[in-house]
Amino acid sequence: MAFFRGLDTEAYDRTYTDIELVQRVSTYFLPHQKKVWVIVGLLSFFALVGAAQPIVISRAVESLEGQPSTQFIIMIVTIMIIFGVSLWGANWLRRRLLGRVMGDVVTALRQDAFNASINHDMSFFDKFESGRIISRITSDTQEFATVVQLITNIVSQLLLVFILITVLTIISWQLTLIIVAMLPVVIAATVIFRKVARYVTRRGFQVLAKVNAAIKEAVTGISIAKNFRQEHAIYQSFSEVNQQSYIVNLQRGLVMASVFPLLSLIVAGGTAALLYWGGQAAANEVITIGAWYLFMVSIERFWFSMMNMAAFWSQIQGGLSAAERIFALIDTQSNIHQIDNRFVAELKGEIEFKDIYFRYTDQEQILEEFSLHIQHGESIALVGHTGAGKSSIIKLITRFYEFQSGQICIDGNDIRTFDLTNYRRKLGIVSQTPFLFSGTVADNIRYARPELTTENIESVANQIGHGEWLATLPDGLQTDVGERGVKLSMGQRQLVALTRVLVQQPAIFILDEATASVDPFTESQIQEAMDLILKCSTSIMIAHRLSTIRAVDRILVVENGKIIEEGNHDKLMTNRGHYAELYNAYFRHQSLDYIEEVGRRRIKKVENL
Repeated sequence: MAFFRGLDTEAYDRTYTDIELVQRVSTYFLPHQKKVWVIVGLLSFFALVGAAQPIVISRAVESLEGQPSTQFIIMIVTIMIIFGVSLWGANWLRRRLLGRVMGDVVTALRQDAFNASINHDMSFFDKFESGRIISRITSDTQEFATVVQLITNIVSQLLLVFILITVLTIISWQLTLIIVAMLPVVIAATVIFRKVARYVTRRGFQVLAKVNAAIKEAVTGISIAKNFRQEHAIYQSFSEVNQQSYIVNLQRGLVMASVFPLLSLIVAGGTAALLYWGGQAAANEVITIGAWYLFMVSIERFWFSMMNMAAFWSQIQGGLSAAERIFALIDTQSNIHQIDNRFVAELKGEIEFKDIYFRYTDQEQILEEFSLHIQHGESIALVGHTGAGKSSIIKLITRFYEFQSGQICIDGNDIRTFDLTNYRRKLGIVSQTPFLFSGTVADNIRYARPELTTENIESVANQIGHGEWLATLPDGLQTDVGERGVKLSMGQRQLVALTRVLVQQPAIFILDEATASVDPFTESQIQEAMDLILKCSTSIMIAHRLSTIRAVDRILVVENGKIIEEGNHDKLMTNRGHYAELYNAYFRHQSLDYIEEVGRRRIKKVENL
């Protein structure tokens, strides 16, 4: 069925048994044992009082034959009022405690799921849509909380039924047998329904994740859609996903709604039998009228609890499916392989690749027998065509991806022995499209070092062009950058990102330089910021600007995952090799000589006219 394409499970999904899920979930309740036991006690009290109500009424019915006194009637009424108030109080306290416990449990679940997500390697986010991941952390955890509250209600009802059945067995085991005779049939129907319920609820969560992913993609890419006038197209795409969600949830609703009529049909026969045989027993004085009343009330509560349990089974399965999806996300193993977790006190920044083999997939070999040695404090530029392997080199240094064989050493130590969090704090990274978080310019610069004061930040920012770039911002360091930095120009975003690295003082500086054109004033400030960083760091840059290339110690020309040329700009131009071709194709138009030559051609063209 092509309509349901895209609802397949994720590659990291796994199947857990109900017992495994319950055991795993119970670990989240262990820190709240005292409250849980109080809730259990309240549930037991709720069941006892609930069972006592029909028993007291049945005794009152029996007393009608002997013309009960006014005092007796007042006593019965008083007892029922006390029962009602007690039930209300116990239920209020139970819900209050359960609300707090579930709030803490859901918070812990979300924290674990979120922590697992952000600590995955970048290949995880390449493979799986972020909208679907978000759905597991938000929607699935909330569904789980709702189901736990339903389960407590069902447990209370089952305790009540157990007490009533015990009392009824003492009164007449024959009539009690009529009540429980249909139970195996109901259980069999529930077991069958369980499998169907788990299937449709799992599909329900999958389609919800797909809807979330579609919304996130549409909102994130809305500017591109508007540029190309594709609002209708993205609406149409969402409409298709939404229609798919409608059909899947309709199926889920039909499955859940079908259980009540089915069970009602099964239990109707048992109720009719009890009504007849109980009436006969009361008429023949085998049991009292009050006992018969108690049987009729009890069978109503018994089947109400059984039917509730079966009807809520789809939601219970929904909760287990939600837990299954959450734990699958938490249990997914990172592709990053660590052989130790040593604390890195200080790095000099010497980097060495030794016969590295790296691929993203089995069909996509990127680096093969790749070797490279970068000295402490050296700055290098990586140049080459798209897909040559430049970005892959950077991704391996940052430990965002795992290489398949070989060794990468930092200061002579295997990179896999470093504690990841500690190691990455020694890296200063600026991506091709600098990402800024919502907040002020100062907040974004302070991101790597929260302890910095505004005065500290201003002092560092003023080192770039004497702070002239700050003067171009409406409110200086307190300028709101907007979501993803959209309120700033690309050049301003780069300056903020470079200042953020500058205050970090990293041992290794990594730059995937932006290709966007900026005005000469901004470009000079960007180069000045980079020069400040280059003075104190080992630097690796994917260069797109001629000014960057000329500023580095060594240029590496990468082709098909191999270094085919290296040297400084003048040497490589003299060799007239691949670098010279790249220069003429990508960089020559940025040189002053080229600009002057273009100017002369235009003047000559005008003169000829």
